[in-house]
Amino acid sequence: MAVALMWGWSLAGSIVFGLGLSVASTVVLLRALESRGMLETVNGHIAVGWLVVEDLVMVLVLVLLPPLAAWLGDSARVVGDRSLLTTLALTLSQVTVFIALMLVVGRRVFPWLLWQVAGTGSRELFTLCVVAAAVGIAYGSAALFGVSFALGAFFAGMVMRESPLSYRAAEESLPLRDAFSVLFFVSVGMLFEPQVLIREPFHVLVVIAIIVVGKSLAAFFLVLLFRYPLNTALTVSASLAQIGEFSFILAGLGISLGLMPAEGQSLILAGAIISIAINPLVFRVVEPAQNWIRRRSQLAQALERPDDPLAALPMTVDLKRLTGQVVLVGYGRVGRRIGEALIAQGIPFVVAEENREIVEKLRANDIPAVSLPPRTRSTSAV
Repeated sequence: MAVALMWGWSLAGSIVFGLGLSVASTVVLLRALESRGMLETVNGHIAVGWLVVEDLVMVLVLVLLPPLAAWLGDSARVVGDRSLLTTLALTLSQVTVFIALMLVVGRRVFPWLLWQVAGTGSRELFTLCVVAAAVGIAYGSAALFGVSFALGAFFAGMVMRESPLSYRAAEESLPLRDAFSVLFFVSVGMLFEPQVLIREPFHVLVVIAIIVVGKSLAAFFLVLLFRYPLNTALTVSASLAQIGEFSFILAGLGISLGLMPAEGQSLILAGAIISIAINPLVFRVVEPAQNWIRRRSQLAQALERPDDPLAALPMTVDLKRLTGQVVLVGYGRVGRRIGEALIAQGIPFVVAEENREIVEKLRANDIPAVSLPPRTRSTSAV
């Protein structure tokens, strides 16, 4: 936003531009993590969780931006005599009613509908029902409640998740998801204006620097601030070094509302295409960067957070529980069953687990546990 203000843009256009550069592409991230076998790792879960929260915030921005347009800049859209608070209250009330209907009615109706259709034994009819329900909810949210298609589609997925057939629905719709992803990026490529690279090369370089360097550094230090290991911080940083679908949607909405100049959309598209293209290279830098930092002991000690309270057992643990104990490395489905058997036999044990949330829950249940630094699949220990 500050850079756009330096370029002479309005405050409203700068805000939209900054928001557009702040949200990474979940589709690109999922592809990157899948290709590296990291999707089911702790680092992968943190990166995907981060982007899901970003997407939720962007959905809220898309909901609130149209009613705020008249007060943010020289928008041609007129809200009338309603005050800002009245407009916001009306918009949020519509969204609240929609969410309430989805959580109360949708969670009962659509899972029941999927079950009835699955009973017919027709795979084609089941796929058609999944697509029709998703598109129907998205369209209804926009037509009846003034909610964006994005929010409607998100809640369509939420209500379908309540069905015991949700995994089958996801599997059946996977080819469609891949096809729509391809069409989406093809359409983005058709919108891209190559002349912006010649007309505004400095602006394009600044945008790429903000996306690849600025966002990555901000994420790196935030993850370390929450006492996660260096490997996690570098993985999340590489995951956020690109922008994607919500950036394009936000840029198009900003232009249609008269908040951002057309140059902003061209810069966002250029930044997205280039950052997505070089994102695999950024992931390849993670391991060399980690090795470089760890070769410098003082820097590694400062970044690795040796004072992490979850990295060692508390002093209050009874020594009897640390004598002749079993060490469980990992507390997933199998580890949990082993732990339950050890508790039943009265055998003391200590859990070493990568997932910090699991460690915190175990300690809350008076089970000794320590946090391990996450590793990639290629170096994980058995």
